[in-house]
Formats: sequence, C-alpha cells, structure tokens
Amino acid sequence: MIQAAHAAGRTQTYLGEQYRRISKRRGKKRAAVAVEHSILVIYYHMMLTGEHYQEKGVEFFRQRDKQQHERRLIQRLEHMGYQVILQPRPAD
Repeated sequence: MIQAAHAAGRTQTYLGEQYRRISKRRGKKRAAVAVEHSILVIYYHMMLTGEHYQEKGVEFFRQRDKQQHERRLIQRLEHMGYQVILQPRPAD
C-alpha cells in the first residue's frame, strides 16, 4: 500500500495533490501513510456502497481553500464591526 501511495504522489489526481500538500509540511513518509489511509477509506466505501470511485481532481483543494479563506476574511471583518456583502467583480 505504501508503494501505491508513493506512486499516487506522482500523479495529477486528488491523491497526488494530497500527497504533495502533506509532504511539504510533514515529510514524505507521513504523506505516504496518509495517502495510504485515504486509499483504504476509498476502497472501503466502494465495497460498502458498490459505487465507482469519482475522482475529485487537483482543483478540489484549491477550490476548498479559496472558500475557507473567503469565509475567514468575512468573519474577521464582521468581528471588526463591518457588514460584508459579496458581489462578483464585473468582467473587463
């Protein structure tokens, strides 16, 4: 399983991005163990439900981080007494 996790770390997939993000902070061995755990959880749910694996892709983490960052900034502004209304910027 560790070999599969190391191999997944070289791919442009959700598991590969997970490996790269964790290995930056914790090291390659711990990242491999974390990805191995994710592979086992994915396999367990596939066997439990009978569904096929749906790849989330590399963009999953970037989109999730963007939403968390926006929420955190809004909370900080509201804590300072501002009312926050989000509106998308007009296209140029």
